[in-house]
Amino acid sequence: MENFVVSARKYRPQEFDTVVGQAHITDTLEHAIDENQLAQALLFCGPRGVGKTTCARILARKINERDGSTSDDGFSYNIFELDAASNNSVEDIRELTDQVRFAPQVGKYKIYIIDEVHMLSSAAFNAFLKTLEEPPAHAIFILATTEKHKIIPTILSRCQIYDFKRIVIEDIQNHLKGIAEKEGIQYEDDALYLVAQKADGALRDALSIFDRLSTFTQKNITLAKAAEVLNILDYDQYLNIVDLAQENKISETLFAFNEIVKKGFDSHIFVAGLGNHFRDLMMAQNPMTLNLIEVGEATKTKFSEQSKKWNTQQLIDAIEICNHADINYKNSKNPRLTVEIALMQLSSLTANNADAKKKSS
Repeated sequence: MENFVVSARKYRPQEFDTVVGQAHITDTLEHAIDENQLAQALLFCGPRGVGKTTCARILARKINERDGSTSDDGFSYNIFELDAASNNSVEDIRELTDQVRFAPQVGKYKIYIIDEVHMLSSAAFNAFLKTLEEPPAHAIFILATTEKHKIIPTILSRCQIYDFKRIVIEDIQNHLKGIAEKEGIQYEDDALYLVAQKADGALRDALSIFDRLSTFTQKNITLAKAAEVLNILDYDQYLNIVDLAQENKISETLFAFNEIVKKGFDSHIFVAGLGNHFRDLMMAQNPMTLNLIEVGEATKTKFSEQSKKWNTQQLIDAIEICNHADINYKNSKNPRLTVEIALMQLSSLTANNADAKKKSS
């Protein structure tokens, strides 16, 4: 049986141009190599899963290739990786600084990648300080961290800092589409959008969810299945409840809410999500603000159609009702009743409007 390799490893970028969403960093590094203006100490910082270690490895390999210190099969001789999470003592750093003093046998540079550098103890940081202040001409240090604030200022001031940013939803979605096509996986655009949204800017998290989904759905990823696996209330549930409320169907609205609770969803998360849904409907009323809704294109169309059934004041009132229920939820002796009252009020919004029309006529 063939060993399964997770997508995050299988499709790990090997070149700067395949790194997703970090062009501001990859372009700078490529220019620095081409123009021989590379600093001797670089610090890559940013959230998890956005490409820090990947970029460090690509940069190290590029320096080695330019330097002629790679074998015929692409093996780089002069790259040393240290995981500071498990090698964080002063002895580990002293061992590294002793090794740094010796020039490479092949090529011009020795490159040291220190991952999770914020995990070093304060004594280890101090032991590393002198080497970082006056590094030998043949040494280049690439430090990577998710928590820049934990690194002492004296280290920060000696590094060229590169801030990696969270990857935008569209970039993650497009990357997942490319992998799905290579792997022969069928998908719905909105399902991949949901995965990208859930990953919160971390491509590695998105790939991990994607692998789980492709296994669960037997290579046919749909929005309904994605919502089920991720335990998310999908947009259709909210669209259904809002339609029932708009038609003043109080009993049906409460029944639909009960079905959601029976599936194990938290009432508090539901009412907060409902408030967000009404906010999205308000954004959908104007083409200028339509792009402020973070959903897939097919779902955007559904939002746009539903928003036409409500006037702006009704949507403002609906958002206020949901927000009020959200705030009062934790202090309520009967939280479920708080949500049900909110649903009754929402189901009465358009009824009040209809009554007003009758009186005026």
